[in-house]
Amino acid sequence: MNNFFERRYVIAGIFIALILVLLGRLFYIQVVDDRYFLYAQNNVMRRNIQYPARGPILDRYGKIMVENEPVYDITVVPKQVKAFDTVEFCKLLGIDREGFDKRMAKARVYSPYRTSIFEKQVSAQQYASFQERLSEFPGFDTQKRSLRSYPDSAASQFLGYIGEVTDAIIKRSGGYYSPGDYVGISGVEKSYESILRGQRGVRNLIYDSHNTPKGSYANGAYDTAAVAGERLISSLDMKIQKLGEKLMQNKVGSIVAIEPSTGEILCYVSSPTYDPNLLVGRERGNNAAKLYKDPYKPFFTRPVQAYYPPGSSFKPLSALIAMQEGVITPQTIYHCAGYYQSGNRRIKCFHGEVHGDVNLASAVAHSCNGYFDMVFEKLINRQGARNTDTAFNYWRNNVGKFGLGSKLGLDMPNENRGNLPKAAYYDKVYGKGGWRSSTVISLGIGQGELLATPLQLANIEATIANHGYYYKPHLIKAIGDKQVIRKEYTLRNYVGVDSQYFEPVINGMQNVVEYGTASSSKIPGIIMCGKTGTAEVKNKGDNSVFVAFAPRDNPKIAIAVVVENSGQGATWAAPIASFIVEQYLRGSISKRASGIYPEYYINKNLLPDIVVKPADKAKIKADSLKKVTADSLKKRKADSVKQISLKSAQNKPAKNAGNVLTAMLPKRKDNE
Repeated sequence: MNNFFERRYVIAGIFIALILVLLGRLFYIQVVDDRYFLYAQNNVMRRNIQYPARGPILDRYGKIMVENEPVYDITVVPKQVKAFDTVEFCKLLGIDREGFDKRMAKARVYSPYRTSIFEKQVSAQQYASFQERLSEFPGFDTQKRSLRSYPDSAASQFLGYIGEVTDAIIKRSGGYYSPGDYVGISGVEKSYESILRGQRGVRNLIYDSHNTPKGSYANGAYDTAAVAGERLISSLDMKIQKLGEKLMQNKVGSIVAIEPSTGEILCYVSSPTYDPNLLVGRERGNNAAKLYKDPYKPFFTRPVQAYYPPGSSFKPLSALIAMQEGVITPQTIYHCAGYYQSGNRRIKCFHGEVHGDVNLASAVAHSCNGYFDMVFEKLINRQGARNTDTAFNYWRNNVGKFGLGSKLGLDMPNENRGNLPKAAYYDKVYGKGGWRSSTVISLGIGQGELLATPLQLANIEATIANHGYYYKPHLIKAIGDKQVIRKEYTLRNYVGVDSQYFEPVINGMQNVVEYGTASSSKIPGIIMCGKTGTAEVKNKGDNSVFVAFAPRDNPKIAIAVVVENSGQGATWAAPIASFIVEQYLRGSISKRASGIYPEYYINKNLLPDIVVKPADKAKIKADSLKKVTADSLKKRKADSVKQISLKSAQNKPAKNAGNVLTAMLPKRKDNE
């Protein structure tokens, strides 16, 4: 009897254990693991993501810069795929069997039960043909997307481009993005991604066993509509933007123009540039690879990433600080003998020109190095020639108020700071107390270790035009129908120089264009105030630099132009700037007394020679020998009569030699 009761407990325990296992498995299937739910649900209902149209981007006058074009993706749920005619399927999409297998394997790795993209961006014709026969391919579906289109093929570094999300972007998004989604990679597309992308919608559709849609689930009660991205109105004027890109074609450099009264950027040219339409569509990867290999670096956004010595364009700023600090007045006279003696250094004026007695205005007009070397030494030696650290850092802080040495807060990614050296840097190089004002005197005329971005140079001109303050430069002037603008772009940033000191400097800048170093770029009927710069670059030709604003009264535009390794500021940068200024103010370009005209500058090729490093030369030679040898072997196989020796093959010239740009570093030398 006891054995019976014992067996009863054992049997009951076994049944209870089995029930618990089954309940646990049922809980796991229904609650923990969603595979079966998804599989069952996808047999009846599919959750189709509705991608919104990305927000368009317009110029300041409403001209469309970026719009959308519809494309279609083919999607797949691997577990729902059944046997079908893969040959006909591949023919419809223009792929081979190997490509089909790779795409299916990738989809299975992502998830056997979830929808993923099988083929991206099929043409409208392919989509129509595929859609007609969709029921023959169980597990496959289509979804509509949109790609960017650029009507003017301009302003590519400003606009940026979109691309497929990476794993890192998916992770940072907190699950918002999925493989196959598109996101802004650079430019304004990246900076304003959350505004441009809009809000996704969902449409739940019921499908029958033949993979045919039968309508909305629950009559659309659980559907949500996609909301298009917001429209962005940029500050750019596409007329002068396209003119600037034409003037800078076959040249390396940048143009930045700002409206002083708002900080809105009117022109944002980086050269060489590229057609943004090349980074759209199925050839995007191949085109991008070619652009990345371009030795002139078209993806390098020079307005905010390139560093240039300001050269003589820095002199007006130096004069403003000196007047504010009381070390000079507008009437201070300096006798220029064609050079300036600083310690053991003798620094020549441009081409050794003797200017004689000059005051502030005439020193600016004729770009007298000696005058501004004198100004710089007065600023640095105020506490004695041996106590330079404190005075130097004080000078540095005053320069920094104009935006040099720090980011200006542009609404674009990857803005650089430039370089405004500290006293600690020279202490490290020369030792504490081992340097004097004469050691760093090149800084006073915009050379030495001083480096600025074109955006910073243009912002200095906007500050001078405003007599002592600037608005943070920005490229988007309004968001959406409500014309929203960020508050930070409406605030004045004062530089700590009294407005009374600007007129003497502006007088000199006007004289630069009226009869000074930029007189050949004078615009009939428009008073333009400017400053040329011929900034020397180590082991390279001089950079041509010109900064200006116009008109003098109530300025509408401030501009900075840099043409790399092209010579004097008056020769290239100044005429290019004058064409941009006149086109913006007048809407046309008049004939000049100097005889200069835009077509000459548009057609001129000033691309610097590419310097190939020794290591690259060796690689090029090896690659060339390999290629020539392979070609000769093919030829021998095709024609056994002709024998081509390896020696003759090696003597052939190398083709498609790669090139590498050498770094541009400033000389510790003075110029214009």
